Amino acid sequence: MRMRVIGTGYGRTGTTSLEAALVQLGFGPCFTAADVFREPKFIRPLLRVADGGSAEWGDILAGYGSLVGEPASVCWRRLVEYYPKAKVVHTVRDPERWVVSIQKALARRRRHLNSLYGHVAVGLSSMLGTDFAPLIRLFRQTLEADALRLTAERKPERAIELFQAHTDQVVKAVPADRLLIYEVSSGWGPLCEFLDVPVPVEPFPLMSTMEQYTNGHGFGTRAASLFLSRTR
Repeated sequence: MRMRVIGTGYGRTGTTSLEAALVQLGFGPCFTAADVFREPKFIRPLLRVADGGSAEWGDILAGYGSLVGEPASVCWRRLVEYYPKAKVVHTVRDPERWVVSIQKALARRRRHLNSLYGHVAVGLSSMLGTDFAPLIRLFRQTLEADALRLTAERKPERAIELFQAHTDQVVKAVPADRLLIYEVSSGWGPLCEFLDVPVPVEPFPLMSTMEQYTNGHGFGTRAASLFLSRTR
């Protein structure tokens, strides 16, 4: 299976709705952060790429027809270059509403990581060579993590600048005929026209994912198993 659609938008811009829509349209399976939590084998290869190393994307993403959101979106430039025939869907929303959403959604994850327990867990995982510390390093390099740090430092205007700069960078880097700037509230029409597929009769899957993000994509439930596991 070849990669056909790359999502480059920040989390909390409708990426989960886009994931569901792509799968429904036949562009799945769709790679997301949830796959990293379910399959720790992805952690170290993606971390090497985020650290500037080489990537065998054909091996890492074998079997996937699309991807959206963190953590792969941190490597969006390299993905767009590696898959020159893939179309790019960049999800956007009102920047000020996005800042509020990202802060509410990821605050619990940040509290976990910045707690004494979080620091100890990362340190012990590093010593033991288990999967937890590399996972945290990976997600700390995402676009969403940068924005969350700025909101925590009471610099929401800087987070908005990052958000808008990211869109500008995508527009500049991706040829217009490969790129759709997309708000999920616009529904099937623009997406299906761009991907050249029929519009489904079913309603567009507008999905609220605040609970999923508040829980850190299963951060609490998966942390223990990742702390103990070691995947190479």
